[in-house]
Amino acid sequence: MKYLKLSNWGYSAQRIFIICAFSIIPLALLFTFAYLPVINMFKYSFTDWNGYSKRFDYVGFENYTRIFSDPEYFKVFIVSLYYFVATFLQMGLALYFATILSFKVRGKNFFKGILFFPYLLNGVAIGFIFLFFFKPDGTLDMLMHAVGLGQYTQLWLGNPNIINVSLAGASVWRYMGFNFIIFLGAISSIPKDVYEASDIDGANRWQQFRHIILPSITRILQLNLILAISGAISAFDIPYIMTDGSNGSMTFVIQTVHLAFKYGKLGLASAMAVVLLLIVILVTLVQRITMKGEG
Repeated sequence: MKYLKLSNWGYSAQRIFIICAFSIIPLALLFTFAYLPVINMFKYSFTDWNGYSKRFDYVGFENYTRIFSDPEYFKVFIVSLYYFVATFLQMGLALYFATILSFKVRGKNFFKGILFFPYLLNGVAIGFIFLFFFKPDGTLDMLMHAVGLGQYTQLWLGNPNIINVSLAGASVWRYMGFNFIIFLGAISSIPKDVYEASDIDGANRWQQFRHIILPSITRILQLNLILAISGAISAFDIPYIMTDGSNGSMTFVIQTVHLAFKYGKLGLASAMAVVLLLIVILVTLVQRITMKGEG
């Protein structure tokens, strides 16, 4: 019996050693390339480091105060509201098409592919596509002239009053496919016999949507809303490619990139990155608390 206990202890120790030996390299890489940069980001956010100097001064919470008090930096939060509002249009269209294509529709697989295809495209390619789409006498202007609305053409990327509407519209086109496929998967998981019972009771499509589909995908709607908030504050690729943040289209992430790599204000840029990280963490916690409370 004593020999058996020693044998089991030796086996356990050997197993622990093997697990540690195989885990130490991935953990070291994870710490080096993930956690260490985040730790340094927090440290630099309290300094005036320019990114290349060997010395820097600690400035306390001055960078954070500047972000929320200086209009030059705070206005990026206002720009994010355009993308946040656009996500409701994006989710509405995605839910509409997902609901329609969840029923028997001729050629629905073809339409599924069309709706999801933009999400598969590279953000840089989409940026160049919409540069041609919004340019003067471009695709949008030609379409408006063709339908008799030529007098309403604008400088879509040159007018500060509508530039963010144009950019948010491009984001709706790109990301609607992602929301569409999530909604379609959630709706497809509803048992068919529920629809059959509602058909027997005389329910029409609107009543099926209101009383069957909508209550069944409430959590998915909440999840997409949380992702919408995070996505609105972190919008980057399309406005960066199309305008580089000029003419009043500066987003939070573009501002951070410019501060860090164009103006050499790594301390202030790190503070903005920390603020973005805290917003994402806060939104995630709200999501988990909300879903846990309803569960």
